[in-house]
Amino acid sequence: MSTIRRRERQQRAVGADPPRAASSPTRDPLAGVRDLVREGSARLRIADGVALVLAVSGGPDSTAMLHATAAVADDTGWRLTVAHLDHALRPDSADDARFVADAAEGLGLPCQLRRTDVAALAASSGDGLEEAGRRARYAFFDAVADGLGTGALILTAHTADDQVETILLHLARGSGLAGLRGIAERRGRLIRPLLRARRADLRQALDAAGIVYRNDPSNADETFARNRARADLVPALERLHTGAIPSVSRLARLLADDDDLLDAIASAALASRRRPDGLVDWSDPPAPALARRVLRLAAGDPAPAAERIDALDAAARGTRGGVTIELGAGRTATIRRRRISFGTEPE
Repeated sequence: MSTIRRRERQQRAVGADPPRAASSPTRDPLAGVRDLVREGSARLRIADGVALVLAVSGGPDSTAMLHATAAVADDTGWRLTVAHLDHALRPDSADDARFVADAAEGLGLPCQLRRTDVAALAASSGDGLEEAGRRARYAFFDAVADGLGTGALILTAHTADDQVETILLHLARGSGLAGLRGIAERRGRLIRPLLRARRADLRQALDAAGIVYRNDPSNADETFARNRARADLVPALERLHTGAIPSVSRLARLLADDDDLLDAIASAALASRRRPDGLVDWSDPPAPALARRVLRLAAGDPAPAAERIDALDAAARGTRGGVTIELGAGRTATIRRRRISFGTEPE
């Protein structure tokens, strides 16, 4: 499809901000975003020729990722598929899906769309809308990747701003290192190549290039905790310290390294304490910080709540035997003679 026709399709999109700056005659406005994608793909070990699922909402971040990754794929041979989940939370949500499909077609890319009633999912599961939507999105992206064969990866357009919002929310909830490390740049086949980019820079690049995008009005709804963090906490942090966003992002990477090291230590400690009969010896308990990690590893995924792990550690250090602690997800831990057995609750 010609560039002119592609631009005409994009200009028919509604809800996007108009361009605010003319393109530079000497440098492509999207060159910087392409550089970020290249750097991120090298750092996160995305091989040439692999199948990539691009999670595209139609907003500025994912639109920037879409256009930049499509350009880089000309050199890397990546096989791109665009994926969009319509959450059915707004009357015009189908317009976002059509916008993404048009953008993918304009770039010559296949696109998979799905519509899911996220409000109904939230009501049935008891999760909030944000969590229900997140679960539905990643289930869909996983399904698309599964259909592309072994080795397919999923790219999302999370930015440094998303990282800081996440860390602030976890901090407010009293999270430990696992939460304060924030969003992982790579976890399994899920990759965030723009996690070190600023949201404003991506939007500025799109505006300068004349590429339109969708604006989700729910992002301004301060009913959601993330939107309150975005509107109030992040600006306050930047007023407190210039460069706070990249600084906090760097902190998250340092904490991730520390968290990984402590997990490796805890794994070795658990192996040394596990007896041939499967019981975990707690006769000489480790320091509390290490004890919590050892017990979380022994319990398995999903990780039990912090208060349950603390209760288990306290009971295992005590003199009373025959104590059973519920760990959630149908699991239990029973302490006898300073030894812990992990099992499941009887049905």
